[in-house]
Amino acid sequence: MTDRFAGRVAVVTGGAGGMGLATVERFLAEGACVVVGDLNTDRGAAVVAAAEADGVADRVRFSLTDVSIEPDVEALIALAVESFGRLDVMFNNAGIGGAFGPITELEVDDWDATFAVNTRSVFLGIKYAARVMIAQGDGGSIVNTASVAGLSGGGGPQAYSATKAAVINLTQSAAVELAPHRIRVNAICPGAVYTDLLHRGDPEAADEWRQDLQPWPDRGEPADIAGVATWLASDDSRFVSGAHIVADGALTAAGPRLTQRGDRLKYLNQLVGFAWGTTGKTAHYRRLTE
Repeated sequence: MTDRFAGRVAVVTGGAGGMGLATVERFLAEGACVVVGDLNTDRGAAVVAAAEADGVADRVRFSLTDVSIEPDVEALIALAVESFGRLDVMFNNAGIGGAFGPITELEVDDWDATFAVNTRSVFLGIKYAARVMIAQGDGGSIVNTASVAGLSGGGGPQAYSATKAAVINLTQSAAVELAPHRIRVNAICPGAVYTDLLHRGDPEAADEWRQDLQPWPDRGEPADIAGVATWLASDDSRFVSGAHIVADGALTAAGPRLTQRGDRLKYLNQLVGFAWGTTGKTAHYRRLTE
């Protein structure tokens, strides 16, 4: 690894697991200071412990953060500045599966909560990161996690897909607004990446339907998305802004239709509820009658 991020400071939300954790590890390996925001304190403690074992604890901070709450996001950005003196990269990565089930059965509170975690959080991350970057006067990079589900219908549950479509559009709007300040804003659209959010503790079962949908023979790993995120954060992508980078092993090119293919995904139409992902909170659901 190089030291291409030496002297730079990054904030990663949802940084205690999955794609976020892989990106935190990549930033640290390449010399950055990193502030991790996550709702899962056990995983956050593990990130700090791993940093201590690797001798880079002085370059890591963890903050219990609910990314849907404005004061939490504001405090997360403030922690980066207080701890390391500046902010160069904001990775708005935190997200949940959220509301699922037939649209005629969804609860409005679950719909709103999905948007709060997946979309409002990105707005808040851009808002507070941009304030710091504008004040610094030397630009910066903001990266948002969207999804292939936001590119078309049928790529995921309705609420989740809508939140990710909104992230893509918000990315474009913010890129235009912040360009005069040399702040780049881009999004990543992952496909089937093997995190807990995707396989829910059963990677082998998830791999069966992935092989039916994705042309690329190898499964997507968190490190694959970390590679895209750190590229977007680096000077190598200095002329890239307002883009959404699809990283899905040609899944979108083949046409996802995830909710209509595969027995493991079709079962979602028999349930209605809300999934909290890896936050540590318990999902709730009810089975629909036949």
